[in-house]
Order: sequence, then structure tokens, then C-alpha cells
Amino acid sequence: MSHRYMLDTNVVSHIMQGRDTALLTRLTQLPVGQVVMSSVTLAELEYGLQRRGQPERLRKALTQVLLRIDVLPWDQDAATCYGELCATLEAQGINLSDFDMMIAAHAVTLDVTLVSRDKAFAQVPAGGKQGLKLAVW
Repeated sequence: MSHRYMLDTNVVSHIMQGRDTALLTRLTQLPVGQVVMSSVTLAELEYGLQRRGQPERLRKALTQVLLRIDVLPWDQDAATCYGELCATLEAQGINLSDFDMMIAAHAVTLDVTLVSRDKAFAQVPAGGKQGLKLAVW
């Protein structure tokens, strides 16, 4: 399979809002299956919908996103990577949210590029099979 991209929560939120034409255009140019999201991202989105009282427009938007983007399960390998990444960053005095660290670990484990607009991810070690590949769209 060709290179895959994992969308972070903030990017999926922008997709759901439907106002970022450059982002939407870029996504439509990629083959189906090349763009995925972590089940952790879905959990964050569901939490956000619950906090907002389940607005119908956003629920429909999320449903549409889920028709086009596969949600990948967070598994034992991701959990192991999460522990390693957290310990490494903590030793450097860097603390990211649990959700951000879980998403980063998932992307590293699957060797995919994480697409995010969250500057916190720049603090995660980059490169190679065990580093985070990060893109800002």
C-alpha cells in the first residue's frame, strides 16, 4: 500500500466544519484508504460532541467523515510505544496530553505520517521507523 496519513483530531474537526477548502481539496486528491484516523481521535471527537449536547450538524459531519476514513484500532503495540514515548519525553521535561501521546504513539507504531495543526506534536522525536513523521495541512 502507498504511504498513509493519520489525521489528528484538530484536522478532522476542520474537515467536519467544511470551511477549509484547501484541506478538503487535498483530501479529495488522495486515494481511498490512504487517509486514516486513530480510534483515539474518534474518542476525542465523540467526547467533543457529547460536551456540546450532540449538535445534529456536527453528528452528521462526523458520520460523513467516517464513511470515507478508516478508523484504526489502538492496540498492544501502540500501548507499548505510548509508554516508551511518554517516558522519553518526560525525561526531557516535556508533557503532552494523554490523547496527543496516544495518537502520536499510534502513528509511530503504524509508520504513518500524522497530519496535525497542533504544535505540541513538534516536541515528539521525529524520523525513522521509531520517530514521529509529522505533516501540517
